[in-house]
Amino acid sequence: MKILILGAGVTGSSVAEALASEENDIVVIDFRTELLDALKERFDIATVAGNAAHPSVLEQAGAHNADMIIAVTDRDETNMLACMVVNTLYSRPKTIARVRAIDYLKNPQLFGPNGIPVDIVISPEQIVMEAIRNLIEFPGVLHISNFAGGLVRLFSVKVVADGSLTGKKIKTLKEHLVGGKIRVVAIFRQGIPLAVNGEAVIETGDEVFFVAPREEVRRVLKELNKLEAPLKRVIIAGGGHIGKRLALALEKDHQVKIIEKDPIRAKKVANDLDHTVVLLGDCADETLLLDESIDSTDLFCAITENDGVNIIAGSLAKSLGARKAICLLNHVSYSKLLPGTGIDVAVLPNQETLGSILKHVRRGDVVQVSSLCGGTAEAIEAIAHHGNGPDSVVGRRVDSINFPEGIVMGALIRNQQVISIHHETVFEEGDHVVMFAMDKKLVVNIEKKFQPL
Repeated sequence: MKILILGAGVTGSSVAEALASEENDIVVIDFRTELLDALKERFDIATVAGNAAHPSVLEQAGAHNADMIIAVTDRDETNMLACMVVNTLYSRPKTIARVRAIDYLKNPQLFGPNGIPVDIVISPEQIVMEAIRNLIEFPGVLHISNFAGGLVRLFSVKVVADGSLTGKKIKTLKEHLVGGKIRVVAIFRQGIPLAVNGEAVIETGDEVFFVAPREEVRRVLKELNKLEAPLKRVIIAGGGHIGKRLALALEKDHQVKIIEKDPIRAKKVANDLDHTVVLLGDCADETLLLDESIDSTDLFCAITENDGVNIIAGSLAKSLGARKAICLLNHVSYSKLLPGTGIDVAVLPNQETLGSILKHVRRGDVVQVSSLCGGTAEAIEAIAHHGNGPDSVVGRRVDSINFPEGIVMGALIRNQQVISIHHETVFEEGDHVVMFAMDKKLVVNIEKKFQPL
């Protein structure tokens, strides 16, 4: 697949990294030659220097025979204009545009049939906000994402010393995994995936991934002693796009405060929020945190645009008594700095956003993708079809599907109902299947078996 990525910033680079290793023909456009040179050193890709919305630059990059355009520059206007130019000049490429500003997104007609010609609009800030809100809804999990329109959830927990999971074999968890609808799909030990079978032993420090029907998640977390008390008092460090969206989502049911150091931004955010207290100041100011009763705060969200500030503020808040701390990290390598800081969960915007792009890149009939473990693993929801010849899973039992080790069945959704999946289960036309690929290199095996005509 020939893919043009417009923008070599943090998001564009992460998309290029994810797709360049999958036998795609990648071209990245940006006017910052130093970023393009850095990408070329790391990956086997082509680059073009220039304005990503200029027709001549797009033509030079090969837009005329591209399969997909992914516009993720730092400017919404450039992304939308580039998609308009492509749509006007060429008929072939599918267009994906990153749009950040709420003003553009709040009117659904803007990108409708008679609006700006963009096939898929993604909002990383909205995606990240929803990821954080899910973590707030289910305290105690490290990650949680939705599949099958919310009918199924994938979530992971950290195994603590002397916890209910410590030293257990997967086969002994059956009292928690009732009816075959709740499954352990992955175990990662120090970032390395382990084979998932009944004899696998869970150890302290492991990250264990479960797939469960939506209504069973709380019960499973409770039985695993991972369902913590609700998070009601929240301090958000950073009043940017994500901070403002998060406050809007929480302020009716939570006590929310935002700390923002830019006086102009703080005033604007305060005017847009009805039930949130907006504080002008430095989120890493110990005196300010103490004045705002950090020791009785349930959750401190460090989500400024600066990773270093987020780590420092999150660690300080925990040391001063905040019950939990979530930290936003744009650079995955910084997550290695978190042990010892007290920060409970790191949210990686690029990883959260990547899944929303990958579901449009995957060759099978893929509905949803969640990029996990720093982008090394994926959870995928795909639809089974007859018309895939001998590779089709339709009419075949689970134990007859020749998937390599490392692909684990998570859930089967048929006619909007989650049904048990086991070795004798026979796939039917239209079944939605949620699978976990412990290494993204295994995804091609899923694509082949869920490829529609």
